[in-house]
Amino acid sequence: MIKDKILPYMIDGIDEINRQSFSAPWSRKMIEDDTQNPNSFYAVEEDGKILGYAAITVIAGEANVTNVAVLPEARGKGIGKKVLSHLVDLCIDKKFYLITLEVRKSNIPAISLYKSLGFEIEGERKNYYSDNGEDALIMTRRF
Repeated sequence: MIKDKILPYMIDGIDEINRQSFSAPWSRKMIEDDTQNPNSFYAVEEDGKILGYAAITVIAGEANVTNVAVLPEARGKGIGKKVLSHLVDLCIDKKFYLITLEVRKSNIPAISLYKSLGFEIEGERKNYYSDNGEDALIMTRRF
């Protein structure tokens, strides 16, 4: 079930997914602060525990996907698509005009997910990722 109101117990699940998914995960404090930001929106998939989530931050009508992650054991089941689709629909409802994101050039499953939701590759950021210097693709969906 998708939920977009983040309750305190959900922070633990989001934090766990971050630590299992990213080489440079956000701190728990960063997650807590972001979920309290009125310009940030989250969607989580919950089935007794948090399985995955997506987050966006909005500035001047433009949304930026800050994170999409799914527990390793729950990947490949459409959870990432479900939570990100929910946020895309939210952007449409709120009449935001643009969603952008950065994705590792090597992350083919994520790139495929984003393309399936209407995102297009618009550019590249050289040496974007601090952990290994990997380039990022800039992907955008316009409304």
